Amino acid sequence: MKVEENKTELLTSSIELVNKLDYWKIAYKLYFHEPLMTVQESKTMQKTIFGLDKSNGHIKNLFLRDKKKNNILLVAHQDTIIDLKLLAKNINMDRLSFGSPERLMENLGVLPGAVSPFSMINGVKKDVKLFLDNNLKSFKKIFAHPLENNQTVEIPIEQLEIFFKKISATPIWISL
Repeated sequence: MKVEENKTELLTSSIELVNKLDYWKIAYKLYFHEPLMTVQESKTMQKTIFGLDKSNGHIKNLFLRDKKKNNILLVAHQDTIIDLKLLAKNINMDRLSFGSPERLMENLGVLPGAVSPFSMINGVKKDVKLFLDNNLKSFKKIFAHPLENNQTVEIPIEQLEIFFKKISATPIWISL
């Protein structure tokens, strides 16, 4: 299947994303499972589906906005405690809050529960800023939904960084 670049339409299916990963020769492994909405739901399935390899990192993703309506995507390990006031201060933004489901779809092309670094394939078109926790660099692979929450992609960090380059996303690595 030929993958064409389209700068205006948002990708909204995992099939479209996986086709892009294949086209770009990005190494990954795809898992199918029941839809997962929260980190807690994900944790109940992780051992069964992915095993207990502590060198792999399961993530959480927060779609946030500041008082000026700038949008950000924050990606961190699933167990990281995030203080929004401290985060706002650290990234020089004012009063962070969670983006609405409508804003999420408009800017990242995903529904609640499906937010992931892969949604930046849409976010770059909408000027969403991407922040990643420095601690993620210590994991060999991370697990992220490919625009839908009934699947998970296992991807080495180096391959994720190639993905960011391909979509012209510039991640900002921060300490949380």
